[in-house]
Formats: sequence, C-alpha cells, structure tokens
Amino acid sequence: MGEQPFLPQRIAILTISDTRQAADDRSGDTLAARLEAAGHVLAARHIVSDDVAEIREALRAFIDDPAIDSVISTGGTGFTGRDVTPEAVEPLFEKRMDGFSFLFHQISFAKIGTTTLLSRATAGIANGTIIFCLPGSPGACKDAWDGIIGPQLDARTKPHNLVLLKPRLNEHRR
Repeated sequence: MGEQPFLPQRIAILTISDTRQAADDRSGDTLAARLEAAGHVLAARHIVSDDVAEIREALRAFIDDPAIDSVISTGGTGFTGRDVTPEAVEPLFEKRMDGFSFLFHQISFAKIGTTTLLSRATAGIANGTIIFCLPGSPGACKDAWDGIIGPQLDARTKPHNLVLLKPRLNEHRR
C-alpha cells in the first residue's frame, strides 16, 4: 500500500469582531497564510460582527456550500458580553469535537499558563463540514493551526486524520 497523497482542503475563514476590518485582520491573515502555505485553498473569507444572527447566517452559508470542506472562525470565544461565538455556533453542530478544546488548552497552557481559561475555543461537525472556533489573537490562531488543525487537515497525518474521515461524516444522512 502506497503513501497517502496530500489532499488540499477548501477552507473558509470567518473573522468575528466588532472592530476588525480586512486591512487589520491579523488573525485572519495568519490563518490564510498558514493554510495556503500548507497547500490548501482559501475558499472564502468574511468578517462579521459579534452578533449571534450574523455569525449563524455566515456559518450556515459555509456549511451549505459543497465547495467548502472546513471553516475556521477567529474571535468571540472569550467571556465578555460581546463574545458570543460558542453560543452562535455550537447549536449548529451535529457532533462536537471535545478533544479539540482539550488539545487547544494544553498547547495554550504551555505558552500562556492559566490565562488559557479565558478561551472557549470549540469545534464540531455540521453537514459534513469541519468547524473550528478559535480566539481572536494571531498567537492563538498560529498555535491552533500548527499544533492541531494543520496536522488534522493533512491526509498524510498518521495514524488517522479528519480528511480521511470526511467522506463518512454524512453517513447518517444517506
């Protein structure tokens, strides 16, 4: 049996912020640069405000688009009154990826200590689309991509990865 080839994924980036614009979206830029450097395709990129309805509308459009394999959001995972990303996104999940939050906090703890408690990073699956919700800092996006998302969106990662699992994510819909 031969080596598994790299399978480029089509990834959308959703920046969630009341203050960011395309010109100063450093977290979105960090994610875009990393996924493209890895050989993936930036399928779409949008910025929405910290509003549950706006977040859900943008995410549903990505989830319903067969040209998008995965979505990475950045921002809105903290505890302030405007941080509503988990509340907006988690009800759309068909399955939660609890291990993502655990691994994210492990990586984060090694770098920022107990400050990692201030993040509610989350992930899950909806309509066969893999969704990761990250904090709004470029450092958190870098750490999540380098330590978790990048390897899991690479079909060559052993012993297993989300890319090879993707064809089976919608088995319950058949």
